Amino acid sequence: MEDRNTLTARSAVLSALLGSHPPRLPSRALVRVGEVFGIAEGTVRVALSRMVAAGDLVQDDGRYELSERLRERQARQDESRSPHTRPWDGTWEIAIVTAERRAPSDRAALRHTMTALRLAELREGTWLRPANLIRRWPEIVTAQCTLVDGRPREDPTALLWDLDGWAAEARRLERALGQAEGLAEGFLVSAAVLRHLLADPLLPAELLPQDWPGARLRARYDDFDRDYRRALQAHLNS
Repeated sequence: MEDRNTLTARSAVLSALLGSHPPRLPSRALVRVGEVFGIAEGTVRVALSRMVAAGDLVQDDGRYELSERLRERQARQDESRSPHTRPWDGTWEIAIVTAERRAPSDRAALRHTMTALRLAELREGTWLRPANLIRRWPEIVTAQCTLVDGRPREDPTALLWDLDGWAAEARRLERALGQAEGLAEGFLVSAAVLRHLLADPLLPAELLPQDWPGARLRARYDDFDRDYRRALQAHLNS
């Protein structure tokens, strides 16, 4: 978890906006978020200017909002908190790279997209996961891959995901939510939980170990987030 003494102004601003709906806040509120971590007003304002120049934020009439690219990240974050799933019939989605002469940027973009779609790479150019998520395939995937539905003879789950590692960290974060004190610590724990939920493969129950902590962490975080948002808003309005 990021230490409060090393949290950058950029990280504080991004986390605050990613957790806001809509993802738009006035500069005064973002300065107040920085105060929680002892970040000077001038440092926050410099970070805001640099983030606008980099295309991370859009500034309008004293308010800052996430760019379209980061709004997509927020949408993935929201999906990780309340995933859209369907009953699993044993089918796996398999995406095999068949495009030739791909530019390095296309390769990198595909890898990023596959990770965001929660597919895992069995070997280079072969991505798969159980077909239990409700979503559309973006063009970057269909342009580079051939899509196949299949049923592996042996369960490849253990080769694709470290479920024990994810579960152990989820349980640690659940304890941290119960122990967090103050706005700064709560902010950091909240951000850590959201990052961890983004890494949840969202597998069907049939493939998960017993006592899988995913749903429990989500429920615990929802309760925590409601209380934390009220406390943070009171600070911003003070």
